Amino acid sequence: MKWMRKFQVRLKGLTDAVTRFPLTTLFLVCAAILNAYLIIYKNENMKWLMTFIIGAFLSAVSQVVFERFFSKASSRLTLMGLVTLLTAGYYLIIMNAPDSGMDVEIRTAVALFSLLIAFIWVPVIKSNISFNKSFMITFKAFFLSLFFSAVLFGGISIILGAIDQLIFRIDPEFYGQMANVVFILFAPMFFLSLIPAINHAEEEDINQSAHCPKFLEVLLSYIVIPLIAVFTMILIVYMIKNIGGKFWTDNLLEPMLVTYAITVILVYILVSELANKFAAYFRTLFPKILIPIVLFQITSSVISLSDTGITHTRYYVILFGLFAAITGFIFSLLPVRKNGVVALLLIIFAAISIVPPVDAFTISRTSQTSTLKEVLLKNKMLEDHKIKPNSHISDKDKLRITNAVQYLYMMGYTKNIDWLPKDFNAYNDFYETFGFKEYQKPADYVQSIYLSMKQPTPIDITGHDIFVQTDLNSAENPSNAIICHIKKSGKTYTLVKDQHALKLTGADDSELISFKTTQIFDKFDQYQTSNGELTPDEATFTTENSRAKLTIVVQNINIEKQYKQYNDAFLFVFVEIK
Repeated sequence: MKWMRKFQVRLKGLTDAVTRFPLTTLFLVCAAILNAYLIIYKNENMKWLMTFIIGAFLSAVSQVVFERFFSKASSRLTLMGLVTLLTAGYYLIIMNAPDSGMDVEIRTAVALFSLLIAFIWVPVIKSNISFNKSFMITFKAFFLSLFFSAVLFGGISIILGAIDQLIFRIDPEFYGQMANVVFILFAPMFFLSLIPAINHAEEEDINQSAHCPKFLEVLLSYIVIPLIAVFTMILIVYMIKNIGGKFWTDNLLEPMLVTYAITVILVYILVSELANKFAAYFRTLFPKILIPIVLFQITSSVISLSDTGITHTRYYVILFGLFAAITGFIFSLLPVRKNGVVALLLIIFAAISIVPPVDAFTISRTSQTSTLKEVLLKNKMLEDHKIKPNSHISDKDKLRITNAVQYLYMMGYTKNIDWLPKDFNAYNDFYETFGFKEYQKPADYVQSIYLSMKQPTPIDITGHDIFVQTDLNSAENPSNAIICHIKKSGKTYTLVKDQHALKLTGADDSELISFKTTQIFDKFDQYQTSNGELTPDEATFTTENSRAKLTIVVQNINIEKQYKQYNDAFLFVFVEIK
């Protein structure tokens, strides 16, 4: 049967991939086993898992290096030994880190990306097969493996769900274990089974593997390219209209321009082998359009450095801008067969960004520490290697201090700054250290407020008949919802709430007293404390008349400035009926 023959061919492809990439298979099996252990024991130590993934990528690249440049089995074994040493070296580097912090994760991600580009580029170095074909083969293999893996996991999930509902209960953790096997073991091996050994395959087979499917050609040529053209026109009009001012300070435009450059480069490579007019016009015009756009973006990013200093994100934005500009020149001057030069350039730039002393993290740490120190010295807040709190500084300097401290703390660099307090915590110690609350531009950022009453705190209940716990939530719209009934002197009273008030009513539903709960949110809307705690006096609200008295004590309150419909508070309500 036809489907059976296809299944056998695909199964043989998987077994061939295991034989072709034995060390990669071993690393992936180790990664799957380790991840299964992490899922079972809820362990978040990812260092070994990251090491195995790095090993899998390195060994895959070493295999295509062997296929391109060597033929002896001894060379293959030597490359495997080198990969093992490099993988062990990577583990030794991250082992000394206190945890797998953001810089380790980003360095690893960049290294994996550069290894992927090398995996695509190495097989076609000085080859009759172009980089564009190798890229198309990898592009198709990635999405095919992703599609088949998603279908496989979906089918497994349906089967497990049926067993869970109809036969016996299945631990939800089992779904995670199945996802682990599918996406860490099966998906990469299926991907590798779709990658031909370019240097040993027939040219006809390579051309077939690199052939652009009709639906993808239509998608790229007649949908994606026109959309890029329209977006480019909008972008150019915006730049012309705002070239005198807003363009240079619009931080929201920066990620948009980076995304635009990535899209143009990716689409250019994908349509390099297409012969239709849309693809031809795109290859002719858009590399030249890309150059001035990314040069403007680089200039805008550099200008903003004077206020913000360098962060790793801004470093990568500028570095990618340089790469995109050079790529635009390469695409404009060289034939499409030479696109492999871009892969080499990308690998070089990636290496620069993660290798000290010019890497993104060394430079950003130095820049932000210098920025913070400069502002503190300017305001006489740093003397004898100790910080002196000072609330009487400009808002601009408060913002620069806030941004620098938040970045350094987020990246784990504050522990290495000897003039910051020992065990400095940016969330708990900021006010005490610098003398002011973290500052944000009101126009750019609206900080939500989270407050709670200091615990344990005794509350005086003298004179009250009863107290009850209740909550307020501005997302709800209660209409005289009953909180509780109160009996006194043979009469029954009712405490109710609606969206805006707490009310005490008598037996005939007459209102004895009410309290507008909006007073609570209004009071704390601009509230600031050093540690997010309220004293009993700050948390207490009282209303009284000749018939009753209500005392409200706020236990905690959340005010979402950007989403006011989600404001909520938890209260103690004390009631006295006279």
